[in-house]
Amino acid sequence: MALPALLILDRDGVINEDSDNYIRSVDQWVPIPGSLEAMARLHRAGVPLAVATNQSGIARGYYDLAELEAMHDKLRRLLAMRGGEVAAIEYCPHGPDDGCDCRKPLPGMIERLLARFGVAPERALVVGDSVRDLEAAAAAGVPAVLVRTGKGERSLASGRVPEGVPVYDDLAAFADALLGEEA
Repeated sequence: MALPALLILDRDGVINEDSDNYIRSVDQWVPIPGSLEAMARLHRAGVPLAVATNQSGIARGYYDLAELEAMHDKLRRLLAMRGGEVAAIEYCPHGPDDGCDCRKPLPGMIERLLARFGVAPERALVVGDSVRDLEAAAAAGVPAVLVRTGKGERSLASGRVPEGVPVYDDLAAFADALLGEEA
């Protein structure tokens, strides 16, 4: 597998632990073991990292933009301590009925990241844990992989994961495969 020109990661369930009750505070934002180290290894290998994340908890009133920024600051700080960085974070603050173009499974966030970095869709790669991540990637013309963390197992059990989508145990296992390392 060739290194992508841009790796677009979902956040909750891929980088950090997920919750059906939403990650509502910086204290609830807890990295999945090995995810930040994997991101740092990918960054050091020259893979630009971006995040595209639905954050409807804002529209629902569960937390505000300042709390979301604090979560992303924590991500950046912990990643920097491991020698990595995120080039961009796109988030959708809208609820499911707001009619935006960015809420996954719509491709708006992914398309904005591709345009921002001048990357053709086929040269990027999305890593997600849900069917909606895969659908957003497909709508943007970007290949995708699924991780079993977060909602990954539930997504696999749904029978809605398209045939041929590679599946990895977690972000660390994906990074191992992409970088050609043994787990």
